[in-house]
Amino acid sequence: MGFTPIGRISKTLNYSTSQSKDAVVYMLKIRHPRLTCLAFIGPAVISLLTIGIGPLAFAVYTSLHRYQLTNLRRTPFLGLENYQTVLSDYVFWEAMGRTMKLLIIVLPIQIIIGMGIALLLHKPGMSVLRTLTRLSLVIPMATTYAVVGLLGQVTFNIKYGVVNQLIGFLGFAPVNWIGDPNNAFIAICFWDIWQWTPFCSLVLLAGLTMVPVEVEEAARLETRNWWTVLRYVQFPFLIPGLTAILILRTADTLKLFDMVFTMTRGGPGSATELISLMIQRVGFRGFDQGLASAQAIILLALTIILSQLYIRFFYREV
Repeated sequence: MGFTPIGRISKTLNYSTSQSKDAVVYMLKIRHPRLTCLAFIGPAVISLLTIGIGPLAFAVYTSLHRYQLTNLRRTPFLGLENYQTVLSDYVFWEAMGRTMKLLIIVLPIQIIIGMGIALLLHKPGMSVLRTLTRLSLVIPMATTYAVVGLLGQVTFNIKYGVVNQLIGFLGFAPVNWIGDPNNAFIAICFWDIWQWTPFCSLVLLAGLTMVPVEVEEAARLETRNWWTVLRYVQFPFLIPGLTAILILRTADTLKLFDMVFTMTRGGPGSATELISLMIQRVGFRGFDQGLASAQAIILLALTIILSQLYIRFFYREV
């Protein structure tokens, strides 16, 4: 009496099981296309609602109530009173002014230096050096904000900081970088430029690679002026990337918290207290979540308005 090997039986069962699964998937696609679509986009929608929309809705809710962490049993509805308090608070506008000052200083510098690096990397030749440079540009972006703040503390320390060691080697007196209001703000600007200039250069370099080679070569044969080639040939291809840089870097700068908090804690005094640090102070040290949420919603509205202005006035199709 013959018998069927166990291995052959298992292979037959696996094949029949896979066939049945394929048949079920095929029937779902044919008879229930909506279920198939929901199966694919459902997890992404649930994640978006959980991570993004849910906290935003809760922030809007708390901004309309007196939501004190010390008294969560009583959260009366206040309407727009928290927003009126924020908009009439001069401390809020001072923090917003410092944040906008930081944005106005660092963003143009990042774009200008990033453009220079991108143009240098776009030149033909030295492929190995260009590859190493591109890899090295990723290091600042991969460094977390908190680590950058710690680097700032070590670099600008008045006693053993690298910067003061170099200044002393040149024969000058050490500078109190972190303890002086103006110098502390300069230190924050420096490290933000160091961290995010590579991002601007890589985005602009990607835009330069979109320029047709024959068009660029023809333009260089017509003129040796690099500014003419950049303005009339390359710049139209850089506009989408430049718009993305403006939107992303504006949003990142407006919500900058970790690096500044680690380096200066917003000090000395309130010299480096950006709007994000003020929201954290009001919400978690003052325990007024309603007022902090109103400040955060106003900051979000400002970010959206600036993003729309960038798209309206800068973005152009090639």
